[in-house]
Amino acid sequence: MSAGLVQYCQRFTDHRIIIRVHLSISNYSMKVFYFALVAAIGNAMFVYGQRGSSTSDNPFFFLTVTLTVCTSLFLVSTLISKGPTTLFYVQENLWYILISGLGFYFTFVGFYWLYTQQGATSYIVYALLSILTTSIGVGLILFKEPFNRFHVISGLLAVAAIITYGIGQSRLDS
Repeated sequence: MSAGLVQYCQRFTDHRIIIRVHLSISNYSMKVFYFALVAAIGNAMFVYGQRGSSTSDNPFFFLTVTLTVCTSLFLVSTLISKGPTTLFYVQENLWYILISGLGFYFTFVGFYWLYTQQGATSYIVYALLSILTTSIGVGLILFKEPFNRFHVISGLLAVAAIITYGIGQSRLDS
């Protein structure tokens, strides 16, 4: 082979590797995007249902019935998913199951008060506080997940968004 052909093949191979790396990053980013989109659509459906429903004397009645529907769907999903469900799994993960259940409770109670008292537009405050508490509190501090300067910048921008939202809200109220 000539030296020029070898260099061409090397450049082609390097370029192909770069494309493969880029595609794997894109695939990862797209998976994150699609999973987040599913969660965001589900959340929007929940907010729509809660804001559209009539009020009840019992503030938790709507949430209880909603969670019954949700639990039923999870039960069906669990039964049709592959893999055994065992008592050992529950014993091994009991602490995490309890803390997650308590977290769901706080989330739904917080949503109830947020949406009934302030409306759906106030969700931005929850979303931004959730970014900070989940990404920094859980991801970075508790689980020591990798973090770089872009994550720090996004956290600072989230704080700035909360501040500007507060300013905007105060101007609506006056």
